Amino acid sequence: MTVKKAIIGMSAAFALVLGTVSVEAGPIPAASSKKGLSFAKDIKPMFEKHNCFNCHGGKKRPKAGLRVDTLDWVKKGARGDAIAIVGKSAESSLVVTAARVDEDDAMPPEGKGDPLTKDQVAIIRAWIDQGILL
Repeated sequence: MTVKKAIIGMSAAFALVLGTVSVEAGPIPAASSKKGLSFAKDIKPMFEKHNCFNCHGGKKRPKAGLRVDTLDWVKKGARGDAIAIVGKSAESSLVVTAARVDEDDAMPPEGKGDPLTKDQVAIIRAWIDQGILL
């Protein structure tokens, strides 16, 4: 794990304990109660809609060494660092960046696509907590 990711993860965890993590209009949303989530049905279309594949798709050199266009690539993470921790979605960098906890690491960056909504971040959280195996 890189120092930067460790700091982001610790900051997010600490802020969650204090209840002060902010997304544009509040804290990281709670995980959705929706069951039976899958990458193909629920997550990939969301990533496509928000232009994630423009930078993190099938390019030879995706940004930050991260691809999110297939489930296998999401599981591999970025340059060997996991982006999703099963059962610990609030600590997963995928959630922290999508929830825009830190504007310096927020995805998508300004001008590169529309940010995910709270409901969409909640679905990603539920998918990670449910095992991200589908």
